[in-house]
Amino acid sequence: MYTDIQSLKEKGLKKSQIARKLGISRPTLNKYYDMDADEYNKNLEGMQVRSKKPDKYHDEILDWLIEFPDSSGAQIYDRLEERHKKLDFSEGTLRNYVRAMRKKHNIQKEAFIRQYESMVDPPMGKQMQVDFGQKWVFKEDGTKVLLYVICFVLSNSRFKYCGWQDRPFNTTDMIRMHENAFEYYGGRPEEMVYDQDNLILVSENHGDLIFTHQFANYIQRRKFRIHMCRKADPESKGRIENVVGFVKNNFAHNRVFHNLDKWNEATLGWLDRRGNGKIHGTTKRIPAEVFMEERKYLKPVTEKIQTNSTGISITYRVRKDNTVAIGGNRYSVPVGTFKGAHTTVRVRKINDEYLIIMHLENDEELARHKIPSGRGQLLKNNNHTRDRSKNIASLMKEVVSMFPDGQDALTFFENIKADKPRYIRDQLLVIKEAALGHNPNTISKALGFCTKNRLYSATDFKDAIAHYGKEQQVEASLKEPLKAMPVSPGSLEQIKAQPQIRDIKEYADIFRKHE
Repeated sequence: MYTDIQSLKEKGLKKSQIARKLGISRPTLNKYYDMDADEYNKNLEGMQVRSKKPDKYHDEILDWLIEFPDSSGAQIYDRLEERHKKLDFSEGTLRNYVRAMRKKHNIQKEAFIRQYESMVDPPMGKQMQVDFGQKWVFKEDGTKVLLYVICFVLSNSRFKYCGWQDRPFNTTDMIRMHENAFEYYGGRPEEMVYDQDNLILVSENHGDLIFTHQFANYIQRRKFRIHMCRKADPESKGRIENVVGFVKNNFAHNRVFHNLDKWNEATLGWLDRRGNGKIHGTTKRIPAEVFMEERKYLKPVTEKIQTNSTGISITYRVRKDNTVAIGGNRYSVPVGTFKGAHTTVRVRKINDEYLIIMHLENDEELARHKIPSGRGQLLKNNNHTRDRSKNIASLMKEVVSMFPDGQDALTFFENIKADKPRYIRDQLLVIKEAALGHNPNTISKALGFCTKNRLYSATDFKDAIAHYGKEQQVEASLKEPLKAMPVSPGSLEQIKAQPQIRDIKEYADIFRKHE
């Protein structure tokens, strides 16, 4: 420090420039700025011989460092506190002291360094790694949803597959995703590598793997070998660890979630473009190109295994035309299901043959459709379409019953229907609401006025009935007898009081004064 300050001082730098360049405070700079060499050496010798507070524990500390070279300053401080209770120096002071002792006595801290080795890629078709992840993403309305993903990667070509759902995976889900992955790859490898997940493994007894009953049956049918990673050893499946992070941070990060079907479709597109379509950072090869060769070594999967479960249960949004878009097709739900922009339903797939669309809250079945082979189709149940003629006839009959002369009312409505066929339902509802609360006489007058003047409109009827309704109220008020006012003791005195009577001469005098 002293040498650096003096060197910069000789170059003509100002104090502020020196302090800024060396990153030191002004008091520290002032301490050494005018100090000569002799004074500095005396000061340095004094610092070396000056006693330090931890000196009284020097031998203890030295013994510990010799016996346990990897001991940290914090551990030694704790040992001193344990033995001597209260210490008159801080933990930071001791760390500096221990650091100086290590340097003086050449005691290096033997930090444990875990050794890694580069893993040679297994032969083509030999191995596939599998792992799970989860990611919070934003929906269209600004709320967040937690999505769960399972990823697969072939260890040789690094060719990837990923599938998402909006609930935690269970063993049935995992088997279904395996079948989807094998279908995507066009075959299966000889060996699958997993973490010690409770969806697969019940326990590991010194190398003896005990699988869950459902997954054990699946292994027997698919006949692939299992390799389970050791606990706390993610490096043994590092390829898939990188894939999970890649799909979460590259694909899912800042992507808006609309529905699960679109999300999974977008994932496959991303895999084609980037996940499998770009040069891999380690292999320096494009996974999709290498996979064209590796797929020849995969074991064929001739028939897709169906699980005993009722299948997936995923939420989808209902469109305003009362359809649900799933897998590139549109499936109808009963008219009236759509209740607004955020109307959602639960969808369950059965054996890749049928879709069951259910109410989100109570799982009531709303629709059942057979899944078509193609895309871009509209699947519509006949009972999902409103029987408009029956409903309008029923509504017209209900409104007619409110009129004293039903035949005249029916003729009036038929004229409205002929003039406004697309809006007859709305017209009848307006007339029904307008007639409520009025007496038959008022309703008849309003109907007669509209019929006489050929005013075939619900709005005109509404205005007419409002007019005749007011007339009815006025007539009723005029017919009401005058009500006698109750007489109280105070008002009785007022009734008895006699007004003052002036003489006519007083008024004559007033007029003469103003003439």
